[in-house]
Amino acid sequence: MTDDTQNAQQTQQQHPSAPADGRAPAGPLVLVTGGTGKTGRRVVERLTARGRAVRTGSRTAAVPFDWDDRNTWAPALEGVGAAYLSYYPDLAFPGAVETVGAFARLAAKAGVERLVLLSGRGEEAARAAEDAVREAGTGWTVVRCAWFNQNFDESFFLDPVLGGELALPTGTAAEPFVDADDIADVAVAALTEDGHHGEVYELTGPRLLSFADVAAELSAATGREIRFTPVSIEEYRAVLGAAGLPGDFADLFTMILDGRNAHLADGVRRALGREPRDFTEFARAAAATGVWNVQSHN
Repeated sequence: MTDDTQNAQQTQQQHPSAPADGRAPAGPLVLVTGGTGKTGRRVVERLTARGRAVRTGSRTAAVPFDWDDRNTWAPALEGVGAAYLSYYPDLAFPGAVETVGAFARLAAKAGVERLVLLSGRGEEAARAAEDAVREAGTGWTVVRCAWFNQNFDESFFLDPVLGGELALPTGTAAEPFVDADDIADVAVAALTEDGHHGEVYELTGPRLLSFADVAAELSAATGREIRFTPVSIEEYRAVLGAAGLPGDFADLFTMILDGRNAHLADGVRRALGREPRDFTEFARAAAATGVWNVQSHN
C-alpha cells in the first residue's frame, strides 16, 4: 500500500463521501438527512462533486440517522458544520414540528452553523417548522417548495402513470410543479455559499399545470395515453390504504384544492440567477430513461 493510498483511505474514513483521491475535503462536514430520498440524494451527489465531505443521513448509513430515534441524532451531528433537513414523511404530519425543532436546537448546540430546511408551500405546520428552525440559534435558510416533478417517476404517482390513469382528488386546481434538481441546486448553494443566511426561497416551476395538463404532458412524453380522472378525497384515501400508504397523504391535496398554491414564485431565480426547469423538459428526460416503459415493469 502506498502512502498516497493509505492517506486516501484515512481521509475517506474521517470524512464520509470525501474525494477518493485523498484530497482534503473543502469546507466543513455536511449532514444530509433524507440522504437517499428524492432531493437528499441529489444534494449528496452535488456536494460530493464539489469535493465536500458528506454524511448521508439514513437508517442504514455507517453513522445511522433516524428522525424517529433521537439517540441517533447526536452521533450524526458530530463534527458537522452544515445540515440539510428533509423530514419524512412530511412536515404537515403530526409531531413533525416538535421533532424538527428539537433536532435544530440540538444541531445549534452541537456547533452546526448552517441549517437548510426543505419545506412545503401552503402548509401551516410547515410554517411552524420553519419558525422552529429560525429560533434554534444558528444560521438558517428555508427552501419552500411546490410539489415535485419527480413524484411522477420516483414516488407515489409512478404506478398510476404506468397504469395509464391519474385518479386524484384535485379537480381543475393547478400547481406549479418544481423539479428536484432545482431544489438540490438551491439547497447546495445555501449549504456552501455566502449570501443565503436568513433567506426563504419559495421554489416553483415556470408555469401552472392542472393534473389534466400533467396527464397530457406525460402522454406526449411516453407516446401512450395517460388519463386524468377526478375522484373524491374519501375515494383516494381508500386507494392509499389499499396500497399500504398513510391516509394522511390524502389531506395534502387540500393544499391544491383551495388554490392557495396556484401562483408562481421566483426562488430559483433569486437563489441561482436562472430560470427553473419546465415540466416538459423533465417529462422528456424521464421518458428517455425508460422509467415509464410498462414492459420493463412486468
